[in-house]
Amino acid sequence: MIRSQRSSKSSISRAILVVVIVVIIVIAGIAAVYAATLSKTASTMTTTSSTSSTSATSSSSVVSSSSSSVSSSSSSLTNGTLVLDDAFWPVDDFNQLWSWAGVPYPAWGLYSVYQTLVNINESEEYNSGVIQYLPGLADNWTVSGNGTVYTFNLRSGISFSNGDPFNAYQVWTQMYLLYYLSGNSSDWLVSYDVLNMSLSNFGPATLSLLKQSSVTNPSPAALSIMENSSWPIYVTGPNQIVFRLQAPFQYFLGLLLVQAAQLFDSQYVFDNGGPGNSTSINTYFNTNPIPGTGPYEVEHVAEGSYILYTQNPSYWGKNLTAQQIQANPFFDPGHAKNIVIYYKSDDLARFTDLSTGAAQIAIIESEDWSSIINNPSTYSYYHVPKYSALEALFSLDTNLYPTNITDVRLAIVHAINYTDLIDKAFLGQGQELVPPEYPIYSQYYNLANLQPYQYNLTLAKQYLANASITHMPTITYYGSSTTVWQGIAGQVIEADLAQIGITVSIILQPYAQCEAQQGGYAFNQALNASNSYNIELPGCGPWGPSELTPADAWVDFASNRSGIGNTAVYSNPVVEKGINAFFDSENTTYIQSQMKQAQIQIYNDAPLITIGLGLWIVDGSLAWKNGVINSFLVDPLTTGTDTMPILNTITLG
Repeated sequence: MIRSQRSSKSSISRAILVVVIVVIIVIAGIAAVYAATLSKTASTMTTTSSTSSTSATSSSSVVSSSSSSVSSSSSSLTNGTLVLDDAFWPVDDFNQLWSWAGVPYPAWGLYSVYQTLVNINESEEYNSGVIQYLPGLADNWTVSGNGTVYTFNLRSGISFSNGDPFNAYQVWTQMYLLYYLSGNSSDWLVSYDVLNMSLSNFGPATLSLLKQSSVTNPSPAALSIMENSSWPIYVTGPNQIVFRLQAPFQYFLGLLLVQAAQLFDSQYVFDNGGPGNSTSINTYFNTNPIPGTGPYEVEHVAEGSYILYTQNPSYWGKNLTAQQIQANPFFDPGHAKNIVIYYKSDDLARFTDLSTGAAQIAIIESEDWSSIINNPSTYSYYHVPKYSALEALFSLDTNLYPTNITDVRLAIVHAINYTDLIDKAFLGQGQELVPPEYPIYSQYYNLANLQPYQYNLTLAKQYLANASITHMPTITYYGSSTTVWQGIAGQVIEADLAQIGITVSIILQPYAQCEAQQGGYAFNQALNASNSYNIELPGCGPWGPSELTPADAWVDFASNRSGIGNTAVYSNPVVEKGINAFFDSENTTYIQSQMKQAQIQIYNDAPLITIGLGLWIVDGSLAWKNGVINSFLVDPLTTGTDTMPILNTITLG
């Protein structure tokens, strides 16, 4: 089995998901994808929208088929237990104290165990590219006139699954714990430096005070710290917490949907040895997950094998009406008494489970993918929606000869046959995008109405002639050998560029070596020629973000503030001005005007080629038998955070 990685933003950098995943403190989780050479297939997923009379509505991605010919053994649950097979085990098991760094990944407990202050209307997000926030554990919130102060009013009467009360003191403690465990990094909140944490003084003394006091019912001394409004995060009572930004950032709510924003019981942390510190995070919670407020709780962890979830009998939302759940499906109490997720690295084992009814949902990859797509009357699978944030990029190093010449880059982007590239490397399911954006942000995507780069050999040859290079050197294509599709993509590009007289040397290395060649903008800029490559994949694989903001792709791939991802070593004043507009202004019209110019600039400079993914994983997807699964939600970042459906939203056929 060949495995690759999907990059996912962290506080500082990215993490590795290969066969064994090692987490380093500055590296975040990376979503896994797979590759193969299968022919083009058609998705069997359909999406529907549901609405209610409430002002905020949402719906699930409904996955269905016309066939109901499923055996009773596969359409029923044994003892009310829903079984899912995943292809890998989460980074750092289930220790939420690592969530500042984008792990555990995959976040199997997202929303089903760990809920967030705000939710998202996924129907609008994935069907229309419109970002609409919904109440989560915060019943409502207000934003100050200058756009810098967010005040969240929390729902009252909610408890964690172990009985500890949920309140603003718990949220405050978690935020500062994660900041402390990040080594007081300014990028602790999914790498967005929007809170001036230097104004706070959270350290060992505060930890000692909290341990002696109580998080849920703090002592006067602890409360005085929590209520200190000179700190960027503070409380005004048990049900209200305030975040004060150092500058307006109208997409702040997009940072509160996943990862560090998955709320857990901080009191439980102190009751079980404390958090540890930035160099030694308490590993007790790896296999003894911290309680959450969601509809499921962890019953048992068999490390490296499976995790058993059971419905939380004290779940605060178990008596919500059908209309309330329809308006916010993330609150669904769940439809199976127990849910087991097995880690099975062997694709045949997963397919066998699926075909026999031992599992109701499984990740199926190249070894058995033909059995899924060749039997549409039996199986269905998940297809990435039109508006998504999943993509694979090929960067052209603007710091390395000869791709430091704009005409050479323009020759390359017009010499590639994108239809052939997508058919061979992406199973025919994908689309070329205008770089570097995610189409999920329809409000900002391709404002200049540009056409993705077109395959045009005549134009490519003209650009190359304009470069006036007497002796064209061999250019290098660099990727990970841990995945098949990157090698296939390299072969397509090699053959295409040969048609305009450019020779390509394909260099593939194991993912760990590939990742070691990438870093922040300054790191990439400092690499000498022996460690740089003309064509390279940012993150050494496909990419999924860890937060929901339209600034994400621009910061990662096209800015001198990039923590990782800008392997093109690209920075342009016009583009930087456009990116800065996201952080400097609340005026959408102004941001759009600046981003339109940035889009034109980067399009003409051609440092990137972007392919939007068509499948959940590159050589396959989540699959199920027709009639067994009716619907489910996925994470708001389509595997940027998780690889399984949101557990409590899975409805049975």
